[in-house]
Amino acid sequence: MNGWLTIGLLLIANVFMTFAWYGHLKLQQMKVISESTPVWLIILLSWGMALIEYCFMVPANRMGFAGNGGTFSLMQLKVIQEVITLVIFTLFTVLIFKGESLHWNHFAAFCCLVMAVYFVFMK
Repeated sequence: MNGWLTIGLLLIANVFMTFAWYGHLKLQQMKVISESTPVWLIILLSWGMALIEYCFMVPANRMGFAGNGGTFSLMQLKVIQEVITLVIFTLFTVLIFKGESLHWNHFAAFCCLVMAVYFVFMK
């Protein structure tokens, strides 16, 4: 159960971080903000979202780490987090930025990520 809770928290954290990093680009496309919006304002907005991300990421790593009684080693936590980040980013890109498309090399890269997860969990 602890492992699934860790993964769930990592998923939520990565949704917030993806919006913190790339959401302003969509807001610009939607004309909610403009190119002339001061970058410091965008940074503050992103930091606010990143704070929410940290509220999920830090507990996920704390409770998921084997040294704290969790399920995963540090390396496993990092690989899981990277795979989740790329999956969330891909969904965000395809669903929110509708002009982006997936190509064969993206799927090849995802296969490599799945292999990375396999290898990091090998005994």
